[in-house]
Amino acid sequence: MADQKIIGVILTYKHAAFLEALYKSIPPGVFDAIIIADDHSGDGIEVIAERLGIPCFSHPRLGYGGNIKYGCTKAMEMGADYMVEIHGDGQYDLAASRPAVDKAKQGYDLVMGSRFMDYRQPLRDHMSFARYFANIGLSFIARVVMRAKLTEFHNGFRVYTRRLLETVNLETSSNDFLFGFEIIAQARYANLRIGEVPNRCYYFNEHTSISIPKSIQYAFQMIGVLFLYVLAKLGFTVPLFSGKGTPVARLD
Repeated sequence: MADQKIIGVILTYKHAAFLEALYKSIPPGVFDAIIIADDHSGDGIEVIAERLGIPCFSHPRLGYGGNIKYGCTKAMEMGADYMVEIHGDGQYDLAASRPAVDKAKQGYDLVMGSRFMDYRQPLRDHMSFARYFANIGLSFIARVVMRAKLTEFHNGFRVYTRRLLETVNLETSSNDFLFGFEIIAQARYANLRIGEVPNRCYYFNEHTSISIPKSIQYAFQMIGVLFLYVLAKLGFTVPLFSGKGTPVARLD
C-alpha cells in the first residue's frame, strides 16, 4: 500500500485570489503531489501556480464536471491511485483529507465528505436554512431510491480511486454540476464501495457557490438521474450506467 500515489487535484475557475491561502492550508504529509486543473479562468492563475511550484493544467472551458474529469485524467497519467478533489476557493475544510484517504485505502472506491454526520454542524457553520433543508430532503430521496447509507450526496469534497474511474463510464456523465451526483449513482449501480467522512464547509461571501436558480435546476436533474438509475436496475439500457468495469463490492 505504501507505493500507492495520492494526488490532490485543485479545481479552479476564477480562483487566482484564493490559491496561495488554499495551498498553505493543505495538510502536510498527505499528498504525493498537488496539481491544478484550471477551467479556462483567464485570471493569471498560471503565474501564481508557477511561483508556488504547482503544475497547472489549463484547458478550454468545460464546466465543473468536465474539469474534474480532466484533472483526474491528468492525475492518473501521473500515476495516481487516489485523487482528492480540492475546490479552488477553499470552501471545504481540508482537514478531512487524511481520514478520507485513509478510508479509501481501506477499500472504499469513492469517499465523500459529509456536512451532515452531525446534523447541527452545517447550521453552526452558517449554511442557509433553504440549502440546509433542501440538502436533507434531496439526500433522503437519493438514500431511499439507491438504498445508500450516506448522510449527504451533495458535498464537493471527495476522494476518487483509480478503480472507480476505470469502472464507470465518464464519457456519458455530465460536464456541469450534475456530475457530482451522477458519479455517486454510477458507483452505486456498479456495486462499488462508497464511504464518507465528516467535513465542514465555510459560507462566506468571498467563496463561490452554486446559485439558487442553478440549485433548483440541479434538484430536478438529480431526480432525473434517479429515474434513469431505476430504469437501469430494471434492465433497460441507459448510457449513463454503461460502465465496462467489473463490479467489485457492495456499499456498506
